Amino acid sequence: MSDCLFCRIVSGEIPAEIVADNPAAVCFRDISPTAPTHVLVIPRTHLPNLAAVGEAEPDTLVAMLALADQVAEAEGIAGDAEGQGYRLVANTGPNAHQTVFHAHLHVLGGRPMGWPPG
Repeated sequence: MSDCLFCRIVSGEIPAEIVADNPAAVCFRDISPTAPTHVLVIPRTHLPNLAAVGEAEPDTLVAMLALADQVAEAEGIAGDAEGQGYRLVANTGPNAHQTVFHAHLHVLGGRPMGWPPG
């Protein structure tokens, strides 16, 4: 979609700090990070949310999760050691504060996360 911010990042029309990619997905740094590590994982295909990805392209959803874990490893936040760990967040719909309606995961880490979220 020509008016979709994330589609324009995938196409290279809008620059982003790409940290990883695979044939199904792209991962880049969030421009307004809320944690020391805050990257977004998006499918190359325009789909509005993760449920739509799971329904239309389940292999893409798996590829997105694998890419998120790969980035967490590279950023030094993966694993069970003290001080490590990361959170995956998928906002679906306006009430969940989804502001870009192209499916995406937030990979957050590098600081303690509170619970419950929201």
